[in-house]
Amino acid sequence: MDLGLIALIFTAALLGPALSLLARGAVPVVVGQLLAGLILGKTGLQLVNPDKSELALLYSLGFATLMFTVGIQVPLHDRRLRSALRSGMIALLVAVPLSLAAGLVAHLAGGGPTLVYAVVIVSSSAAVALPVIEESGLSGAAVLAGMAWITIADILATVAIPLAITPKHAAHAALGALIVAALVAAVFILAARLRHVALVQRIREEGKRRTWAIDLRLAVIVLVSLSFVAQKVGASLLVAGFGTGLVVGAKLDMRALGSSHRAVILACALAAFAIAVHVLASIVIRAPKAIGLLASAQMGVPAAVIALGLPAHAIDQAQASAIFCAALVSIGSATAGVALLRRGEDAAAHADASPRGTVPVANQRPARAR
Repeated sequence: MDLGLIALIFTAALLGPALSLLARGAVPVVVGQLLAGLILGKTGLQLVNPDKSELALLYSLGFATLMFTVGIQVPLHDRRLRSALRSGMIALLVAVPLSLAAGLVAHLAGGGPTLVYAVVIVSSSAAVALPVIEESGLSGAAVLAGMAWITIADILATVAIPLAITPKHAAHAALGALIVAALVAAVFILAARLRHVALVQRIREEGKRRTWAIDLRLAVIVLVSLSFVAQKVGASLLVAGFGTGLVVGAKLDMRALGSSHRAVILACALAAFAIAVHVLASIVIRAPKAIGLLASAQMGVPAAVIALGLPAHAIDQAQASAIFCAALVSIGSATAGVALLRRGEDAAAHADASPRGTVPVANQRPARAR
């Protein structure tokens, strides 16, 4: 194994946190890692060849870790979302048929699988949107409805990816996913019970005091073990993990986008349809259009589609590049949605702070002289 290449990969991966820091958290870390992969991979300097066997293990671990990170961001523990689940489900039910129709149009425009495009269009990214909501301090019923919508769409779209990429093996993949899901539930129940055992608490406290990183070690063991089971039962690593960053970026050849006018049309169509579908769904649930812009944020699902679709030959390089570009546009639309929501809350707060019944100085008429 070329340790110099591994060192280069990990060094380049620092572009992710650096870009996120410069953007004050508006850009997720994985975007910078994907860009680093583009620079080092087939599109740029061609220093990293993702087809080498020595990178296969790194790629698998990176992909599982990415989806593991995405899963951590899904706020299933947030009780506030329960009151907004109805609105979130309605928005998703509206978005699904619109996404299927948009996926068909995208297929006609740029070729490729209709179902894959539909999954990408209907998806949202909890890993992108929810931290931005938290950092911006946004609140209110509309924001909660958006959070519920994003959470549900993220989970269902992630589960649907392997079924859409290989529909012929959908039954086998679904069975494997159920096995892995059952193991995840078992691990969750076991962890919840062991957490209150005195011996376990003492070991964790000692680990924190001596910096053993016990929780991190156990998380890695569970992640790798579930990924092993997923491979054996025919499920996808993304189901086990719920990173690719650098290696997926290295797999992409963005030059294929420039050499195919259909791919350019496809990128524009995917970006436009994703924004339009989410904005229309937000109108149906009577939420601000900015909520639809925020919910259009995509990253984990497109990255997974590229990672799984290229090896399976479900999509080609030009189509993968189009999906990637559309995902970057969705980050911009989500950022715009947050800005609009923040501006609306600031205006409302300013209006509430103004004394009622007073007339602005500019509009006051001078008193008449007697």
